[in-house]
Amino acid sequence: MSTPRVAAVHDLSGFGRCALTIVSPTLSAMGIQCCPVPTALLSTHTGYTGNTFLDLSDEMAGFTAHWQALGLTFDGIYTGFLGSRRQVGLTESLIRTFRRERTLVVVDPVLGDNGKSYRTCTPELCQGMVSLARLADVIVPNRTEAAILLDKPYEEVSLDTEEACRRWAEALSLKGRRSVVLTGVSLEPGRIGAACFDRKTGKTEIVSAPLAEGAFHGTGDLFASVLTGALVQGKTLAEAAALVADFTARCAARTAAEGSPEPEGVDFEPLLWQLGAAVCENQQTTEKITKEEKP
Repeated sequence: MSTPRVAAVHDLSGFGRCALTIVSPTLSAMGIQCCPVPTALLSTHTGYTGNTFLDLSDEMAGFTAHWQALGLTFDGIYTGFLGSRRQVGLTESLIRTFRRERTLVVVDPVLGDNGKSYRTCTPELCQGMVSLARLADVIVPNRTEAAILLDKPYEEVSLDTEEACRRWAEALSLKGRRSVVLTGVSLEPGRIGAACFDRKTGKTEIVSAPLAEGAFHGTGDLFASVLTGALVQGKTLAEAAALVADFTARCAARTAAEGSPEPEGVDFEPLLWQLGAAVCENQQTTEKITKEEKP
């Protein structure tokens, strides 16, 4: 069995855990080759003041063209932070170029949090993200991003009951055409997780894990990265989301216990071995089933 391959369209920050500094090691730990398509190069993520920012839009089309000339194929395409409306179009072109019948497309619509758009997200970029998300097999929005994608006021998209979570997750599915993992769902004190609409089953399930007190940069990127890796490795949406909720919670708890400076991000590296162990267990189970099915 060849190693799965995922094209990851994200920015790269030299310091502060986020985007490709989370995506690449996470997918690698899960037995997946990560092929980065950097959208921008930053000295630090934008949580730090005075960071440098190099727009790499001019390079993105070259990546697509060269990879196409090499005849590369991908088991997954996973997109995150985009710096402009132009980059949306470039990413859509990459998806259309490399998508095959079994290529999983995951879009993390990085647009905002806590009811506000990020300062880099113009109205044009928000509209473009809605267009890009239509190409996805799975989207991973938080409450703020869900409101933007649905063109609803933030206050209207409440996630305080199981019924509300189901309603909004299904609304985001485009009448069942894409799966949805709506993050930031907390239906009971001390727990947080996601509402997961699976287009294959038409059902919505809630997954949760213990909540660590505090705010941690990069948890959204970690969540979507583990989800992508688990889905590419053959887990169902519910299985993948449960694994993600648990792993992200463990990393957040570790970070909180250490008292790490908030901008440095979630301290996930020492726990990556757990993802590798989970993948190995899944592969061994698959191999066992395959052998048992043979005459």
